[in-house]
Parts: sequence; C-alpha cells; structure tokens
Amino acid sequence: MSPSETDSTEEPDEATAPSVPEPVPEPAPEPARALSFDRAAAQYAASRPGYPPALLDAVEELAGRPLHGARIADVGAGTGIATRLLHDRGAHVVAVEPGPGMAAELHRALPHTPIVRGDGNRLPLATASVDLLTYAQSWHWTDPSRSVPEVLRVLRPGGALALWWNVSDHRVPWIAEQDARLRSFLGAGDSAHGSAVRSRDLPSALGFAHRSVSWTRCVSLDTHLANLGSHSAFIVRGDESTRRFLARERDLLAVPFPDGTVEESYVVELSVAVRPVRPASAMRG
Repeated sequence: MSPSETDSTEEPDEATAPSVPEPVPEPAPEPARALSFDRAAAQYAASRPGYPPALLDAVEELAGRPLHGARIADVGAGTGIATRLLHDRGAHVVAVEPGPGMAAELHRALPHTPIVRGDGNRLPLATASVDLLTYAQSWHWTDPSRSVPEVLRVLRPGGALALWWNVSDHRVPWIAEQDARLRSFLGAGDSAHGSAVRSRDLPSALGFAHRSVSWTRCVSLDTHLANLGSHSAFIVRGDESTRRFLARERDLLAVPFPDGTVEESYVVELSVAVRPVRPASAMRG
C-alpha cells in the first residue's frame, strides 16, 4: 500500500496560497525526455510509489518549520503524488508542472489545488512568495545555472528548498539483480531505479543537509511492472521494446513472488537547503 497522511486541512484561499503573477508565462522549452511523461500520465498516477510520513517529518526538521500553514510551491509536480501529501499536512500548495497531460491528471486528483504551467528554470511565481520549494523526483530536469537563481528569487528569506528522490534499495538481492538487467537493457548510465542523491548535480551555492528515509510498499506484479514502464527511459524507447523487456521481467519475478505480490524497498534521498536571511545577490557571486 502507498503511504498516506491522515491529517486534513481546509482548501487554501487567495490570502494564503503562494502568489502567482498574471499573466502566467509559458514554460521554458525542455528536453523531449522531460516531457515524455505526458504519454504515460495515467500509468504514472496509478503505479508510481508515494512517500512515507517520515519523509515529511524530515523535511520539517531540516527546513526548521512545520509544513502546516506554509506556502509551498511543488515544482515538477507531475500527477500530484507529493502535492497531495503536502496538502494533507496542512500546507497551502500551488503545483508547478510543464506537461499538459500530467497537469490534467493532477487536476483530476486534486481539483481544488492551484496549478500553473511552468518549470524550475523559469518559475511562474512572485518574488519572495513561498516558504518552501519542493522538487519531488524533478530537480534533475532543471538547468542549475537557471534554476538556482529562480530558487533564490522565489524563496522568502529563511525559506527552504527541498529535493528528494525515491531510490530502489539495492541492498535487497532481487532489486540489485533487476537493476543490473535494467542497466544492461537501457544503458550503463540509466535505470528505472533512480540513483543516490549525492551523485546528482546539487548546486554548490547552496548548503544542503541530507537525510535518507527507508520504506517499503507491497503492490501487485502488474503495478510493479507498470511503475517501471512509466519511467522516461522506457517511454522514449517505444512500446514494443518496453513490452518485451517487461514480459521477461514478469517471468523472472514470478519466481521470488509466486503469489503475484511484490515488496518494493526504497530509500528516499532528501536534500534540504535553507535560504539565509540576506540578499539573494550576495549568494550568486
């Protein structure tokens, strides 16, 4: 089962939601692979893992403030997996998403959540308007030379940037074996399992604190395979190539999981940086 929060909150109103200037600019051009998720938006929404409550606890601790009542922009929000959890914690959230297909799925799931078209390289948000910027599985699609100045512009002094990724736990033997097959099929530098946060291009201008949160979920074999197939590395290869690989995975996984239920193990790699209470220009130099 995917983790979920039990708290609830009223819908944000215009006085509390992050400020969005008018008119909203169109998103900056992105690589085709970054927007490939639109082709599998429904599959993404149905099969991708969520995040455990302990992750949001860690975000609060490292950011130095509660999520409840915070103005948050969830950037690269996709179908709203993280957006919903932030909302359920009592945050006033606006979702920023470049893909129309993904944004449509988010709107279906969270019809009262504000959504703006944009990306991390050009945030359609007012200066110093948010307490927290979150990038769940999405920072690696940005160009840090453009996205870091945008982070510093949009965050309030003392606000925080939180980046996180679900990474399959390769300490589990069957996951390590599957990762080897994925890299053989997709290329040595690619996998649908993710990679540790410290190997990512984190901006040196910001001082990050890191936290790892382990968790598991049990899903059907169908959902596990659909999750793999929703990754961009598979989407851009084409349906037939993906179908053959996933059919082979179904046969191989039937051995360790004969009842058709797969226990997926993850480590969420979290990095949080707090914007100092001083002019952003002082950090750009």
